Amino acid sequence: MNYQQDRKETLEFLTRRRSRWKEFRFALKVMWEFIRGFRTLHFVGPCITIFGSARFGPGNPWYGLGERMGAEMVRLGFTVMTGGGPGIMEAGNKGAYQAGGLSAGCNIILPFEQQANPYVQRNVNIRYFFVRKVLLLKYSYGFIILPGGLGTLDELFETITLLQTQTMKNLPVVLMGKEYWRNLLALLEDLAREGAIDTADIDLMLVTDDPEEATAHIRKYALPRYRQEQAPRKRWWLFGE
Repeated sequence: MNYQQDRKETLEFLTRRRSRWKEFRFALKVMWEFIRGFRTLHFVGPCITIFGSARFGPGNPWYGLGERMGAEMVRLGFTVMTGGGPGIMEAGNKGAYQAGGLSAGCNIILPFEQQANPYVQRNVNIRYFFVRKVLLLKYSYGFIILPGGLGTLDELFETITLLQTQTMKNLPVVLMGKEYWRNLLALLEDLAREGAIDTADIDLMLVTDDPEEATAHIRKYALPRYRQEQAPRKRWWLFGE
């Protein structure tokens, strides 16, 4: 199925009631997307996921920061996971690759962004945004959010909501770019004053411009959890660990 067919089917699914047979077929496609993701990414960890804009390319200072953070995460012993596309995603993968670490991507199939960036060593192409987002969260024990747009905001708030509701627990989130995110942080403080969120929800994020502070935060909160877990043993993929 090509992108246009996927897009048409997803649009139908989200905007109208269809036959139960069509809904069942769509559910099977979604399940298969998850299975492909699980098979591809099961042994890539431990991961730190880097989120950020696809539009900030080489020469942009945020791209350079993405490269550095990718390299820093590899030096801590992590695989770097990104959305697999261009911009800051590419930067994170590039930094990891050039530092000699493992670089993974979970690429979304779009007409203008169909191929994973050249620094991804383990990649899965996903049709549906919600499946992709689950996979980016599932295999990571820490998250670095660099400047981005609507997609990055979606990923940030999904992550914070899961931590707020304790659907995920004790995972470090680093928001980098104090000036870039200044208005967003002011909005969150307004929401806290109105009682819509707790001030503790804002504290779920470390906000910094300093790569060393960001790396130390990941080291403090992500490494101990991995040290407590045994690496999975490779067995037949369906029933093994």
